[in-house]
This record gives sequence, C-alpha cells and structure tokens, in this order.
Amino acid sequence: MPPNARNTGRRDNNRGPKETKEPSDTVEKVVFINRCAKVVKGGRRFSFSALIVTGDHKGRVGCGFGKAKEVSEAIRKASDSARKAMRPMSLAQTTIPHEVTGEFGGGRVLLRPASPGTGIIAGGGVRAVCEAVGIRDILAKSLGSNNHANVVKATLEALSKLRPREEIFRVRGIKTKPSKAEAAAEIAATA
Repeated sequence: MPPNARNTGRRDNNRGPKETKEPSDTVEKVVFINRCAKVVKGGRRFSFSALIVTGDHKGRVGCGFGKAKEVSEAIRKASDSARKAMRPMSLAQTTIPHEVTGEFGGGRVLLRPASPGTGIIAGGGVRAVCEAVGIRDILAKSLGSNNHANVVKATLEALSKLRPREEIFRVRGIKTKPSKAEAAAEIAATA
C-alpha cells in the first residue's frame, strides 16, 4: 500500500485471476430497435425492444428479442437470447441446396439458390439472417408481412427446411458414386 493511502476497511474485489473473454467467432446483427412510449403524469416514459440475429458464418444461426428501459440493455438481452437459440442449417458451399419457402405468422419468405458471385439479393431481416449463417450467394423475396420479427422467423423456418442432396438421395434409396475427395480418402485409408 502507498505510504499516503489510508485504509478504508474495504477489500479489493480484484482477488484471483481476471476472467478473460475469449474472442467469439459469432457475429451479431441488429435488425430492428423499437421505441415505445408510456404516457404518465410527469411526461413520457420510453422503453426499447431489440431484434438481433446471431450467426457463426459456418451454418449456425439464431434470433433473439429483448426489451428494457435502455437500448444497450435491450440489445444485450436480445443477443443472449439469440445465442441460446442458435441452430445448425444445411448449406451447399456458398448458397443453399434447393429452393424453399418459409412462413411465420403473416411473414412469407422465398429463398432460391444462386450461382457463385451473385451475392445476397435480399433486404432487411432476410439479408441479416443470410449474412449471419454464412450464405454468400442467394436470391430472396419477402412475400407477406413486412413485420421484422415475422420476416426473420420465416427466414429461419425456411432455412431449417433445407436438406442436403446426400440426405435426400439416402431417403429415396438412390445410390450415388462417391466424390473424388471421398474416393481418395477411401483409397488412402485402405493403403
């Protein structure tokens, strides 16, 4: 303790090693922040709600909703909720394996695969979900309601319907010849 510092009788709370936050590989996108006003005797009381999409660019994505008296707290609650709700989705390289439609409430979203280099042709909540999950080439159209929460949930529902080509062939009982990479791995394993 320095010579001129006096003892206040309190202990430091800095005992032990500090927790270091490891850099997370998830990305969070704020889709929409809503301000709500409640009129009281002294004026207006504001509260905020936040809709967040979280993904890891490797096929996992989730959305969360949080409400609080301050924007930062609403965003924190929503991001915690989104991290808990992350689910894996089936992708095909940089796009999706097949065309799919998702519905949630009044929101309807149509997703179509696109050739490499097309980019994400989508707006608002659909774009946020596609970027977070790791899709780089897709064509999308929102057909129903433009409510942000319903559009995001309809997009997640559409992505959850996706099935990879191999799974569809297996269900139908169609035999496929192995790809060059699988054949090379099989030869290396037997040698």
